[in-house]
Amino acid sequence: QVQLVESGGGLVQAGGSLRLSCAASGRTFSGYVMGWFRQAPGKERDFVASISKSGHLTLYSDSVKGRFTISRDNAKNTVYLQMNSLKPEDTALYYCAAADTSSDYPHRGLYHYWGQGTQVTVSS
Repeated sequence: QVQLVESGGGLVQAGGSLRLSCAASGRTFSGYVMGWFRQAPGKERDFVASISKSGHLTLYSDSVKGRFTISRDNAKNTVYLQMNSLKPEDTALYYCAAADTSSDYPHRGLYHYWGQGTQVTVSS
């Protein structure tokens, strides 16, 4: 089992940047594919990005591709989401999640461990 704690959210103007962090504790961090998801009020929780166990493979939703970068530091048990060129539609509660799977691109149903979320608000 792994415990996840997100940080780094806040209020930023459109065009600005934020860096989210997710610190993991518990089982070996490098054994998990890590993902970021987000949920806006009244909407479903959407996939944002994922990164393989080694960090060599990444996947992004079309809405953030080219603006967001996911990375991980297995020595620090931490995954990051660098968010640039933020837009008001990026406003959401951002969740970190972990998947214990052999797939490098797991289905969202395989993410069994979730953090509590960190709020990102982008003003226009």
